[in-house]
Amino acid sequence: MKKAVFPGSFDPLTLGHTDIIERGLPLFDEIILAIGTNSDKKYMFSLEERLYFLEETYKNEEKVKVTTYKGLTVDFCKDQGAEFLLRGLRNGNDLEFEKAIGQTNFKMAGIETVFFITSSGKSHISSTVVRDVIRHGGNYKFMVPDVVRKSRS
Repeated sequence: MKKAVFPGSFDPLTLGHTDIIERGLPLFDEIILAIGTNSDKKYMFSLEERLYFLEETYKNEEKVKVTTYKGLTVDFCKDQGAEFLLRGLRNGNDLEFEKAIGQTNFKMAGIETVFFITSSGKSHISSTVVRDVIRHGGNYKFMVPDVVRKSRS
């Protein structure tokens, strides 16, 4: 069974995330959407809301599992029996950052990272941008799935 972990804070879930998840589904028997918890970080959306966004979006997809974890992502992968990490790349900065993490993860635990380049028209989308637009009262709805849009209505 080929399992991949797609880790993130998903604060909030964006159409960039869903693009990567949906494109990864044909490659893996299971994709674990894993919300990393960090008590030092300030989130816009609660952990319960972020779990709901993922669970609701993928409630009809039997290959997707949603959970949380603490600690090193590679340790979580080992606990789950996952040999792969799934990551998205929007630009060259993402590539450099993710490449260093991917190489470290492989050296530490033999976990391979599978990278997807974002689909055309989605490279501008990030949770950081969405949060900033929300904070300033702008239109963010074209960057997030329905479940996130409805949460702020």
